[in-house]
Amino acid sequence: MTHTIQSLIVSFFHNYLRDQTGCSPNTIQSYCECIRLLIQFCCNQQQVAADALDMETINDETVLAFLESLEKERGNLPRTRNQRLATIKSFYRYLALQEPTLMDACRRICTIRAKKTDHKIMESLTKDEVKAILDAIPPDTLWHQRDYALILLMYNTGARVQELADLAVDDLKTDGAAQVKLKGKGGKERIIPLWDETAQALKRWLKARKHAGISAEHLFVNAHRQQVSRFGIAHIVAKYASQAGQECLSLREKKVTPHVFRHTTALHLIQSRVDIVVVKDWLGHADIRTTSLYIDINIEMRRKALEQCPPPGVEKDEPALWHQPQVMALLQSIAACNYVK
Repeated sequence: MTHTIQSLIVSFFHNYLRDQTGCSPNTIQSYCECIRLLIQFCCNQQQVAADALDMETINDETVLAFLESLEKERGNLPRTRNQRLATIKSFYRYLALQEPTLMDACRRICTIRAKKTDHKIMESLTKDEVKAILDAIPPDTLWHQRDYALILLMYNTGARVQELADLAVDDLKTDGAAQVKLKGKGGKERIIPLWDETAQALKRWLKARKHAGISAEHLFVNAHRQQVSRFGIAHIVAKYASQAGQECLSLREKKVTPHVFRHTTALHLIQSRVDIVVVKDWLGHADIRTTSLYIDINIEMRRKALEQCPPPGVEKDEPALWHQPQVMALLQSIAACNYVK
């Protein structure tokens, strides 16, 4: 091979992911972890050092064995396995462009199909649950002002947690038509309008932090006057969700995270009949198919609500007629089972 394994990896992460595609540091970190695990797996199999590993020895069978090990040995769920597979495919597509000798391996690896996963409805909050969390935040201290403004802004914008952590004071406009500028994946920027309530909460936080002598560039800071991390934001959300659960019983059954707030914003926009293209731009989705998932979720929620109210003459614990299997389908499935036996 013309390139060493080290040069290929450096080129993929720096030249391609960072410079060409503009991936976020979190995305690059996720890709890096996957490739590290793959190389470690191959080295253990071949009993060679990483520096001596020949990329041509990694084929579709190797990748399949690696994916199986992720599930059996590391306990990864199929969804995580599929994410790892997507990373490996992206990696090998790039390698094939750099090293023509890897094109056949790339082609075979790219034919590996993702594993089927159970359709899981994304966790979200009701408007009453959002209000309960906000009501659980006292208004009396500097950090309570920050937490209230942070969570209200999170719900208003549906921003990713890293987008909130990276926000600068200059990204905010609270006078006139209040708005905030978010920088999403790939460095793409979007402008989100703010409710008056959100703008006022942010003004109170800015005034409080100025009075406390905080002049940091970032909008949200921690007790050390440094940029709050995404883990810090997750801790803040979980803390108040737990406190709110003392009064709002439904919150006790939910694990509330910043991403749950993002799902909630998306779902509430869909339920308010906001055009899906607007929701797509609001959330910063690259593909409208991602946004369309929230339409499916909304329909599923309505279907479950309908199940709680069966038609006249049908007991609640009986399956409604439209949920019973069709006779022909049932016969076909029985025939198929008997044929296999």
